[in-house]
Amino acid sequence: MKDYKSILVKGISYFFILLFIYASVSKLLEFENFQVQIGQSPLLSAYAGVVSYAVIALELIVVLLLMFPRTNLLGLYASTALMSAFTIYIFLILNYSEFVPCSCGGILEKMGWTEHLIFNILCVMMGGLSVFIIEKAVHKTHRQIALILGVSNILSCILVIVLFFKSEHIIKQENNFTRRFLMHPILKIKSMNLDNGSFYFAGAKNEELYLANRSLPQNILLVDSLLNKVKNTKIDLELNKYPFKKIEIKVKDHNYYIYDGNVPIILKGKLGGTQNKVISLNDAFFSQLEIIDSNKIAIRTLSSKTNNLTLGTILINNNVKNQVTLHPGLLEKQLDGFFDSDGYLSSDPTTPTVSYIYSYRNQFLVMNHSMQLIHRWRTIDTTKIAQIKVSPLSNGKSKMSKPALKVNGHAIVYRGLLFNPAQLRGKHESLNRWKESKVIDIYNTASQEYIGSMYIDNIQNNSMSDFRVTDEHLYAIVGDQLVQYKLTQPLKKHFKNGEAENRVSE
Repeated sequence: MKDYKSILVKGISYFFILLFIYASVSKLLEFENFQVQIGQSPLLSAYAGVVSYAVIALELIVVLLLMFPRTNLLGLYASTALMSAFTIYIFLILNYSEFVPCSCGGILEKMGWTEHLIFNILCVMMGGLSVFIIEKAVHKTHRQIALILGVSNILSCILVIVLFFKSEHIIKQENNFTRRFLMHPILKIKSMNLDNGSFYFAGAKNEELYLANRSLPQNILLVDSLLNKVKNTKIDLELNKYPFKKIEIKVKDHNYYIYDGNVPIILKGKLGGTQNKVISLNDAFFSQLEIIDSNKIAIRTLSSKTNNLTLGTILINNNVKNQVTLHPGLLEKQLDGFFDSDGYLSSDPTTPTVSYIYSYRNQFLVMNHSMQLIHRWRTIDTTKIAQIKVSPLSNGKSKMSKPALKVNGHAIVYRGLLFNPAQLRGKHESLNRWKESKVIDIYNTASQEYIGSMYIDNIQNNSMSDFRVTDEHLYAIVGDQLVQYKLTQPLKKHFKNGEAENRVSE
């Protein structure tokens, strides 16, 4: 081998040694952050654990191969194949990913994705050139060299492509509790101060918000899309007439509804007015309620026959007795039928569906307005069986004997998407980021598909207590702040328009 060719090969070998040593050591020094980066990759999220260890191990093995003369050629083949894998990864990010992360990370994180792609291609060319120089010196033909290089590089690229497609399937349909955070799904616009931290969302109409207050349950606050306090209505609750214990208010269309499941009564009034009337009295005790329409209300109640939580409906009849229908087959008993079936009822204002998400297991139900089951879907958490322990009391009741592992929060549904405030940190997520924000996981209610996740930042150590989604915004109550976020296309493109699929599951 001529001297200048020998110097060139050594220079390329030293370049790869320095490159991979620096790359592997930097990953090891910030290994947790590296795993988080891989976990948030739009291509390899599902394999973040394996990939994070494998990449570092491969880089160090390649360095060892390059350092010794007898294995230097093998090291150059491996370097070229590894850089080809990195190259196809960036190519897939730029052309086939649902979103492009802000930075590609690694040793060249100051570069943009396109610049990084060009750098990797140059590295592949350098590796290939050095292999050709060495192999030609031992009289191998161009065809033989090209065949070996081609096979090794193509195999490395195929491996990345296979991981990409398998990861996509796992993340969206068979998730192993690896979250994928959407790229800027919301942008904070503005916020306003509330009088206290007791407010919650009673409802929304277009971009108008109706806030109720647990400290002052007789008040309904109307806030417009500019976050101006438009009107504060004081409604008549007749507290002396009805022994309310925990008053809740919901707004639907042009009406407000007052209820307290401990007292089997539901009152209805016109928005803007102070007077209301009883529409349901002694029909059923209930612990949750969702307004389906002006004549039908979905409830969660306790079955007098089984003592299990049960979903049902109250059909409001103005001239005759209201009709209560229970659907005991919807909620599935695992342990006690009460604590293990706890969860949150929600209705989609834009599609004819009602949803129920379990608090202590990775499942939610989608039903039509007749409370017939359409779908039974899983969330990305892996808790299939409620992790609770229940002890019986002497009075025949039961209570939890130790804190339960809560999986899901008070989810809401809008335009075919279920927004679930997560209660558990997923794999490869930053602990600090988790402590500083609330995570919302987003699911398609028409298919077994996880859309992605997003953060709602804490304010002065207060986390989000309630939220609402409209066509253009997400509104969150954080402490005594009402915060407005603008929805962006990465989230809005998943909205379902028109009526939802209404097929009934077997």
